[in-house]
Amino acid sequence: MESTVGRPGNLLAISDLHIGYPENRALVEQMRPETDDDWLLVAGDVSEKVDDIRWALGTLAGRFAKVVWAPGNHELWTHPSETVPHRGVARYEHLVELCRELGVVTPEDPYPVWEGPDGPVVVAPLFLLYDYSFLPRGCATKAEGLEYAHGTGVVCTDEHVLHPDPYPSRDAWCRARVAETERRLAEIPADLPTVLVNHYPLDRHPTNVLRYPEFAMWCGTDLTADWHRRFRVEVMVYGHLHIPRTTWLDGVRFEEVSVGYPREWRPRPGPPGRLRRILPMEVGTVDRGAAPGVGRGRGGVRR
Repeated sequence: MESTVGRPGNLLAISDLHIGYPENRALVEQMRPETDDDWLLVAGDVSEKVDDIRWALGTLAGRFAKVVWAPGNHELWTHPSETVPHRGVARYEHLVELCRELGVVTPEDPYPVWEGPDGPVVVAPLFLLYDYSFLPRGCATKAEGLEYAHGTGVVCTDEHVLHPDPYPSRDAWCRARVAETERRLAEIPADLPTVLVNHYPLDRHPTNVLRYPEFAMWCGTDLTADWHRRFRVEVMVYGHLHIPRTTWLDGVRFEEVSVGYPREWRPRPGPPGRLRRILPMEVGTVDRGAAPGVGRGRGGVRR
C-alpha cells in the first residue's frame, strides 16, 4: 500500500456527477477543495462518454491533492454516441489507463492510506457491479425478478448498453470482481481501518427507500453484506441511488454522496453539488434520510 505523510486536510466525496447535463457540468467547474491537502473520492457515474470522463476527472485532479475513482454503471455503458467503441472489460481497462494518465487512483492501483484527521485509514476504491440478488419481494430467482421488473416498466438501461464481455453475464462479472476484491481487502493489515468507496452500497438496506423497489436488483450484491464488519470499515461511501443521505448499520456509517440529475437536485435544500466530508466526520452527522420524493423519481429506470 502507498502511504502519504501525515498532514491536515479533509477526505471529501461526491458521486453521480452526470456531466452530460450542462447544469451538472457547471457544478463540477465550481468544485474546489477546502484546503490544499484535501482528497476527493468520486464514487462513479461521472458520464457515459470517455471525453467527458477525462475532462471531469482531469479538472478535479488538478485541484485536489488526490482523486480516487470507483466506476459507476454509466462509465461502463457502450453508448451509441460514444466515439470509443470498447465494451465490457476492455472499456473498464481503457478507463483505468485514462485515470492513470491523470494521476487518479483506481480500483486496480495500490490502496492509498489517508493520514489526515481521523486517520490513518486505508481508502479502497472498489469495482464490484451487481448480481441481481437484491430481488423484489416474492421473487426467488433472477429470471423472476427481471420478469417482474419488465412488467412494471422499471428496467435499468444497463440491460441494453452495459456489456459484460468477455464474461457471459453482468452477474458473472460481478462474482469475479467480488472474489478478487475480497482477496485484496483481506491483505490489508489488521491494525488499519478502511474507507470503502463503491458505486453501489455494500448492504441492501439503503435501497429500502426506493420508490420503485424492483430497481434494487441493479444496486449491489448480497455477497458483500458483511464486508462493513469484516474489513473494519469506518465509512462506506457510495452513490447510484440518487438519494443523498447518511445511514448507520452495525455502528458503521454509510454515506450516499450523489449529485443526481438536475430535476432531482433542484428541489433539495442547500447548494447543489456540495462535497460530503467523510473524514473528519461532520459534526451532527445522523441518519439524514431524504425528504419525501427527493431522489426517488422515475429516473431510476435510467440509472
